[in-house]
Amino acid sequence: MIRRLLIANRGEIALRVIRACRETGIESVAVYSDADRHAPHTLAADRAVRIGGPQATDSYLNIAKLITAARQTGADAVHPGYGFLSERSAFARACADAGLVFVGPPPAALERMGSKIGSRRLMQEAGVPVVPGDTPSDQSDEALEAAVARIGLPALIKPSAGGGGIGMKTVRSMAEVREAIQQARREALAAFGDGTLYVERLVDRPRHVEIQILADTRGHVLHLFERECSIQRRHQKAIEESPCPVLTPSVRARMGAAAVAAARAAGYVNAGTVEFLLEGVGDAAKFFFLEMNTRLQVEHPVTEAVVGVDLVHAQLAVACGKPLPWEQGSVTQRGHALECRIYAEDPSKDFLPQAGPLLMYREPQGPGIRVDAGVVEGSDVSVYYDPLLAKLIVTAETRPAAIARAVAALRRYVVLGIKTNIPYLLAVLEHPRFVAGDVDTGFLAREHDALIGGLAKAGLPVSALAAAAFHSQSSVHRTRAAATIDPTADPFATVGRWGLS
Repeated sequence: MIRRLLIANRGEIALRVIRACRETGIESVAVYSDADRHAPHTLAADRAVRIGGPQATDSYLNIAKLITAARQTGADAVHPGYGFLSERSAFARACADAGLVFVGPPPAALERMGSKIGSRRLMQEAGVPVVPGDTPSDQSDEALEAAVARIGLPALIKPSAGGGGIGMKTVRSMAEVREAIQQARREALAAFGDGTLYVERLVDRPRHVEIQILADTRGHVLHLFERECSIQRRHQKAIEESPCPVLTPSVRARMGAAAVAAARAAGYVNAGTVEFLLEGVGDAAKFFFLEMNTRLQVEHPVTEAVVGVDLVHAQLAVACGKPLPWEQGSVTQRGHALECRIYAEDPSKDFLPQAGPLLMYREPQGPGIRVDAGVVEGSDVSVYYDPLLAKLIVTAETRPAAIARAVAALRRYVVLGIKTNIPYLLAVLEHPRFVAGDVDTGFLAREHDALIGGLAKAGLPVSALAAAAFHSQSSVHRTRAAATIDPTADPFATVGRWGLS
């Protein structure tokens, strides 16, 4: 049994794990950098330990300091959350060497699936469909160029290490290939210290559909159905939903079986996600293995909402050696769920990250609405970390009802002090193609100008204007912002000045 859990992360995922600890009787230990001394996760945990300066390399990415913090507090387990060290086999091994339970997959599974080339070969051996591609042992420009010619155009040149689209290049003519290879190699070396590249056929206008899996230490593996994640920009997801609006029962069953086969081939334990590209619609649709995320996903609440399984509770149970209590046939989907990621960013300025104090922060409430946040009113949004503020999750009986609920909730979501992407999310949710479910991974890029252009024309929600009017007269506003805003000024002018979103 886990008695005391150190959470090697910050923000909303740290708070999510702290909540699960309270519900399961586990004592929680937070770690924090100097920038997070007064952060919500630091204050919410049973114990908190400073681990370094604000730079992630000095704190949340420092394995030695995290292991030391676990030892000092008497923790017997570590939850890595997502991002930071969550998919680093070196961290999992360091935990094992220190006698700590790592709430995640074993190091060997992390290593098998951490290499895109290695995982691709493993999937081929397991019979999981993969995108046609080639990984020449000769990594010269000439050999990679020949690989592109064999695979055919359009093609993707991709680094074996890392993720997030870093170093990935699309080529549509042979004249582009040599320069793309050199750029991809430079970026991969700079980001990951590994310049190994491989070539894949480009699947034009695919959907990004992923399958949630759970595996215990007894060899039992099952899937918890799919999440549709095609609404993404620069390979970063913005809106996720379940079920996928175009997946047929036949394809869903085949994709789920492929995900389970992938997990078994990797020797996987705990929660993970197998990501696929979906090409076409109907029972004839094809899907191809993309990668495996060997951790809890940001969008895990979408699955929790439609399946009714608490994934963090399941992670902790598996880490304690308990068997999964479900069989595949007993797990079902009900209703429809959407997740909208609330970022501190300015969509009109190429999604420039924002930083500063949250002078007012009000989350929507009501039936079918859940908010997983990493901030509260008064929080300082730091320049040092990902600008994700919160995740809005809505659930309803049908997809149209879920979209309507998400729109209504976003219009009641008030953030004052910094700009957010809330207006942009509203524009996406109300776009006719999104409403019709007619999207793919290139949707946001193709519709960028129209979506951004519509933001200037869209008026602020009445609730936001009312909040601004209230806030302009509040004592908090007068004391924290007197130097920059006149409290007697027109409250509606304040909205524009503070970038209310």
